[in-house]
Amino acid sequence: MTMLSFCPLPAVSRCTLGACAGWASLAPLGLGLQLLPVAPMMAAERVCNGTLLQIKVLERGTVVSDRFRFSLRLEAEASTKSAATSLLNQRVEQARREIKPLAMGRLTIAAPRHDRMGSGGAGRRVERASTSMSGEVSRLRYDALIQTAARLEGVRLQGMLSLASRTGNTSLADQLLEQALLNGRGRAELTAKALGLRRVDLLRIDQRGFGVQPMAMASRQASEGYNPDEAPKPSQTLSLDLSYCLS
Repeated sequence: MTMLSFCPLPAVSRCTLGACAGWASLAPLGLGLQLLPVAPMMAAERVCNGTLLQIKVLERGTVVSDRFRFSLRLEAEASTKSAATSLLNQRVEQARREIKPLAMGRLTIAAPRHDRMGSGGAGRRVERASTSMSGEVSRLRYDALIQTAARLEGVRLQGMLSLASRTGNTSLADQLLEQALLNGRGRAELTAKALGLRRVDLLRIDQRGFGVQPMAMASRQASEGYNPDEAPKPSQTLSLDLSYCLS
């Protein structure tokens, strides 16, 4: 078998649900493939009696979000630690009454922490008590929760994350896999044609999924209102290492 080496060939791919990127590289000829630590989708190792082509394809897309995870910070300041704690407890109870009807499931409230502000003496010394409240909210009550939190004294919205719907996540994963295989096959066939070869055999698939990444809400004025459709959508990434035998 003639030994050849090739320079990397760039490849760019796009999927229908979001921006995608891919690239390809040609490896030196070899008589076999060594499996990577991550178990490949094809269990049996096969021998290539032609030109070995190794391609890496990366696909990325966005998935529909059907709920959001929110985090609120609650603070209270007073001249003494006990007074600050008492005021914080009042604000926690008020926030619980206002937020609970809007949230999905239970709320999580962290243990309070205390900080001393100022140096004392001639300066003003203030005791601060703070805690956090978190939970999930549906798309329907997305704006209502943000507006409610903005009206509560001593309460600040720390963050809002878009969470992927379970059905949408599964559907996107299937689409990304199909798109990655199609793009890899197309690159392999193009390379074989350029080399004057006709047969393209897939030897190995090494799949690496990066999972769904929740997206943070962009900051804006609460008075403008919030539309859940404008919130950044969670993204999912799939990486495939494909090996082809060209002959």
